[in-house]
Amino acid sequence: MKPVLLAGETFHITSFASKGYEVGASSRYTNGAERYLAAMAACGIEVTQIGGERCESEFPTSLEALSAFSCVVLSDVGMLSLLYTKQTRAGRRSVNRLELLRQWVESGGALMMAGGYTSFQGMDGMALFHGTAVEDCLPVECLPGPDGVEAPEGLDPAVVQPGHPILDGINVPIPYILGINRTLARAPSDATILVQVPYRGAVLPLLAVRLYGAGRTLAWATDIGPHWLSKDFLDWESYDRLMANMIRWLAREE
Repeated sequence: MKPVLLAGETFHITSFASKGYEVGASSRYTNGAERYLAAMAACGIEVTQIGGERCESEFPTSLEALSAFSCVVLSDVGMLSLLYTKQTRAGRRSVNRLELLRQWVESGGALMMAGGYTSFQGMDGMALFHGTAVEDCLPVECLPGPDGVEAPEGLDPAVVQPGHPILDGINVPIPYILGINRTLARAPSDATILVQVPYRGAVLPLLAVRLYGAGRTLAWATDIGPHWLSKDFLDWESYDRLMANMIRWLAREE
């Protein structure tokens, strides 16, 4: 299998501490994909990660460059981080990488979007994938406004399609999650919901898949790591297999 391209999951935190007149500042860099990367390595899947702060300059800008990867995973990286290029900032025409991804999937590529504060439409509505070419090929539709749900009480996943290859060998019940991006399921003729969660008298898609043109797409509407994935989920014996199964299905290696 070709390497997987993971875009996103990195962030900087700058904080200030005030002690009377004295104010100190500190900054730290965090990679939220550490648990995910360990799972992929344990399952023999190579991952190339481009942090969100590097997408403008490093994310592929051609179908040829995308073809070096078995699939692309967008996780906690917003639309603008992919759209901006060096040419854009210089006031020149450039490639639309959202449309590029759609074309790549349509011609046989594979795309996954994982949830988070800056995934789908986003906690504050700032991820902005609603109405884009990426949304066009996903198995779910993004809401037009903020879509993040914090659930400290926990949301319990329910398997809808237990016979799907992605759920092969997965122990149930699936542990609870602590948050999710609210999305709209497409018609069953267009996409398949594999796992869902109950929320305020309704159900929300958690794991959905779609055949789009000659390619495949997948939506995982919660984190691939903390904090929306509970400690129970991260310690779950099937975490590695579930994450690897998603990639293998996308890459047609199931």
